[in-house]
Amino acid sequence: MAGQKRKAPRRTAAASALPGIYEDMLAEAGASPEAAPSHGRPPKRMKPGEKSKAPAKEPEIPKVPASDSEDEDIEFEDVHIPAPSVQTTILGSDDEDTEDEDIEFEDVDLAPARPTMDNALASATIELNLTAHKTSVAGKQPERRKPLSRVEKEKRVNVHKAHLLCLLIQCARRNRWCNDEKAQDALRPLLTPKILKALRPKATLNQFGMTESLKDGLTQASRVFKTKFRVTERGLRRCLWAENQELLDKYELPEDSDSCSSLEEFREGAASLQGSRDLGAQLFCAMLRSAGLECRLVCSMQPLAFVSWAPTWKPPRATKQAAPKPTSEDSLRELKGKFEAPPPVSRAASRRFGSTTTTMRPSNPTPSQASPRSRTPKPIKESNFPVYWVEVLDVAHQKWQPVDPLVTDSLWKPAKLEPPAADRENCMCYVMAFEEDGTARDVTRRYAKAYTSKTRRMRIDGVVEDGSRWWRKALKPFARKWPTDLDQIEVNELSAAEMREPMPRNVADFKDHPVYALERHLRRNEVLVPGAQPTGTVGAGSRGPLEKIYRRRDVRVARSRDKWYRMGREVKPMELPVKFLPRRANTKTGDYVDDGYGGDERDAAGTPVFMPEQTEQFRHPPVVGGRVPKNKFGNIDLYVPSMCPPGGVYIADEGDLALAARAAYILGLDYAPALTGFSFQGRQGTAILNGVVVPQEAEEAIRAVVAGLGDVEAQRESNVRAAQARRMWKRFLFALRIRERIYSGVDAEERARDEAAAVAATPPEVRGPEGGDDGEGGFEHESAEEMAEDALSDVTEEYLMDEDDLGGGGFFAE
Repeated sequence: MAGQKRKAPRRTAAASALPGIYEDMLAEAGASPEAAPSHGRPPKRMKPGEKSKAPAKEPEIPKVPASDSEDEDIEFEDVHIPAPSVQTTILGSDDEDTEDEDIEFEDVDLAPARPTMDNALASATIELNLTAHKTSVAGKQPERRKPLSRVEKEKRVNVHKAHLLCLLIQCARRNRWCNDEKAQDALRPLLTPKILKALRPKATLNQFGMTESLKDGLTQASRVFKTKFRVTERGLRRCLWAENQELLDKYELPEDSDSCSSLEEFREGAASLQGSRDLGAQLFCAMLRSAGLECRLVCSMQPLAFVSWAPTWKPPRATKQAAPKPTSEDSLRELKGKFEAPPPVSRAASRRFGSTTTTMRPSNPTPSQASPRSRTPKPIKESNFPVYWVEVLDVAHQKWQPVDPLVTDSLWKPAKLEPPAADRENCMCYVMAFEEDGTARDVTRRYAKAYTSKTRRMRIDGVVEDGSRWWRKALKPFARKWPTDLDQIEVNELSAAEMREPMPRNVADFKDHPVYALERHLRRNEVLVPGAQPTGTVGAGSRGPLEKIYRRRDVRVARSRDKWYRMGREVKPMELPVKFLPRRANTKTGDYVDDGYGGDERDAAGTPVFMPEQTEQFRHPPVVGGRVPKNKFGNIDLYVPSMCPPGGVYIADEGDLALAARAAYILGLDYAPALTGFSFQGRQGTAILNGVVVPQEAEEAIRAVVAGLGDVEAQRESNVRAAQARRMWKRFLFALRIRERIYSGVDAEERARDEAAAVAATPPEVRGPEGGDDGEGGFEHESAEEMAEDALSDVTEEYLMDEDDLGGGGFFAE
């Protein structure tokens, strides 16, 4: 029993010595004592009979120790020795409060909590909601972007073209600045005689030696330029579409954008050697040109994309500005303050140590000084890949090699300049190289690893119809009239690089690929030729089935009989359709069409389509005896020139007048109006008749009559215009007569005053150019007296011009 009495006070004393501090801290944090985890041995569960006796025995716990040895045994645990002052301070003031908190812990918090929890669990009902999980999972799915409409796509294509033209002009202008003599004079001192000697290798060296000397000189020049040049502004970046007008209105140009917009500012940048990365690449090009090297200014243009899957612009989040990195002086000042400043004391701790016996360190009376702001400039976030760089001609190998001194610090490595597809700041789709004489060349295939499968899909000449023709026309002003041998070598090099491109590894890259095709990507009217052999397989993911890869040359466009007929071809007899296209729901039932086997195509499961190999050229029956074959509508189908019947000739109308049909009618020859196409409004088509088909022997006579009818029509239009001009002059003369009659009894001064006021009230665009005695740019204004002399008189007989009189000269109304 004695052992049991010793154990109980030891556990109680240990619990009342330190856990009091722990419970106070929990109370300050707002946590209940029962939520605190116990790292020691859990207490034994109290018996039901002892539950009412606990409050009576709790105050007698401190009286159990009878001697100093027992007290030493009680305080034998020295876990709390590292903070003796805190223990002394708390034990001297909060001992009774700690015992009271222990009593409240057993009677108030623990005892009522358990039956309440049991009752709640007993009376609770379980409800299963299976749709909640589905809703949460469905909410996590990314929102799918709506596809672009035809109008929106055309708008984006037009904006893309306009942006491309603007970027071309800007790059050409920057390239012209690189030839400025003042800028080159400011940059030439950066090249030491040693660097210049390496940049200009001797002609006596072999091919390898000349190339190595050039590379060594470029390495030294790049190192010197990178050391001297300081990036302080943001260069060109990728342009993105805004999702709505509100976001576009909120957009603001960054304050650190490139400020070089004129030749004078370009010269200032050459003198100060600071600016954007783009300016740095342009100055590096100017420096190399000052040394006599043949180098190009290369720009990866960043136009607005026209594809629907391009990323959109999102406004930056309003985040707190990160603290600048402290300097060495700030670090020493902060370290010194840690030793001198007092430790921070919370409000709850000050409440605990509120007594006069609380021992604290004396506070430092020296006022704290605010640390000065760091002089480190704000970092500029840009892509890890350049937009501008330089190409230098390796004369020994007759090849253009890239040099990037600022961003990637690379040399002779074109593969390191292409940004990844996930880069929102830089996208490589158009890479233009500008030479010193102003000519430019598209060198995208040199830097794009997957030009055919990925890059081409973002270009105007790879997706848009007639895009290649437009792009060639846009580059025509920058092309050289007579290509040199170096140009031919480069063209062969770029073509070989495109042909060496490997097969795509991604299923999406096979779509619209010019070399390979997947069956899943075939369009509605595309089929594979019979017996097409696959060249490989590709899997859609790790678990997807393997799909066969075919050559694009094995893909054919299949069309219906009517489509082939409008192209001047007809399906051969006894040909089986390669595919049946499902009919559209709103398609009207047409006329009877023979399917080649005596049946009606309208009864088929769908619209049969045929390949080009199953068709032949269509020919009308020949013209015999001056009779032109016609259809049931009295005309002849002539969609293409090859559909003209043998023995006949097609004479087209010039303008809106059907002169050919009138000429054939006057001559009494047989003719057939030519149906050249249809004009569709929705799904309703209207036939377009233009010209006639006549016998070949009557061609010369009909053309002569057509020319005569044209002259007659021109004379008639001239007569109409002359009549309109006479009416205008007649109205003008009547107006002058009325004006003269009004001012007949008015003196000259008042008349001049009114005329001046009328002239002043006339708008400038109506009045014409003012001032000047030479009369340039407008009609000379005659005075009122001169006009009155030429006007009709009230005394003499009035002469009215007849409308049929041609008269002399005058204005013709358009």
